[in-house]
Amino acid sequence: MVVQDRRGGAAAVAVACGTGLAVGLLATGCSPDGAAADDQGPARRSAAADVRAGADALVRARSAEVRTAMETVSGGTRVAIRGTGGYDFTTSSGQLRVVLPDPAGRPAEGRQPITEILAPGALYMKNRGAGVPADKWVRVDTASLADGNLVTGGATDPLAAAELLRGARQVTYQGEEWRDGVRVRHYRGTTDIGAAARAASPRTRPALLAAEKGFTTDVVPFDAYLDEAGRLRKVRQQFRFANGAPDGASVISTTELSGFGRPVAVRLPDRRDIYAGKIASAAS
Repeated sequence: MVVQDRRGGAAAVAVACGTGLAVGLLATGCSPDGAAADDQGPARRSAAADVRAGADALVRARSAEVRTAMETVSGGTRVAIRGTGGYDFTTSSGQLRVVLPDPAGRPAEGRQPITEILAPGALYMKNRGAGVPADKWVRVDTASLADGNLVTGGATDPLAAAELLRGARQVTYQGEEWRDGVRVRHYRGTTDIGAAARAASPRTRPALLAAEKGFTTDVVPFDAYLDEAGRLRKVRQQFRFANGAPDGASVISTTELSGFGRPVAVRLPDRRDIYAGKIASAAS
């Protein structure tokens, strides 16, 4: 997947098959402090503060099971990339199995998924595609990516998705809902990538700083769902690329979290198992 930066052309997101650009809906009708009218009071912090604290609640939870979806919409065509796995918030590492759509439009069933290992500053991918031996991993320095790996790998790092909300503003409280048998509070608003990078933990800050430079806008609309413990159960973020974007194009990343506290074992690939050769196009 490649994300072109502000310097020109239509920004593109391509993982094996598709191209997509991100647009989103800006939240309205909220106070400068981000608190909805029905969510204010001397004993109640603002809606924005609730959302900003979601990353801290996940770290306290230690780990979670993860489901991800990355949707690109361009020219009326929707392409979805889906992943499942687990994440350890204490080590900022996780492992996902990501299923890519077939570039020829064939069903995804039976296709070999990409295994991704998320680690501080790095993304490891196995079964990357053409030109990479089946037993080798590809390593990518996430700080070197134009988007900080918020969309490049086909899934947003769960901690990065949560820490991106540290820049939340213009937030409104939408009320309570039930999701997978759990009562959650629904918030809608926008977050600022630059503000999030300045408030993020040292482990996530380099990726968000890269994203601040790479996207054409720092504004990311979101919907976030928090449980009674303040843990992020679901977040849907819409990434926007303004220059040259066709009408209606968008990149939407959704991260869902459950099964908190269950052990998640992540083992980084050995150096000898990392592929150092030329990587052919995944669509070839």
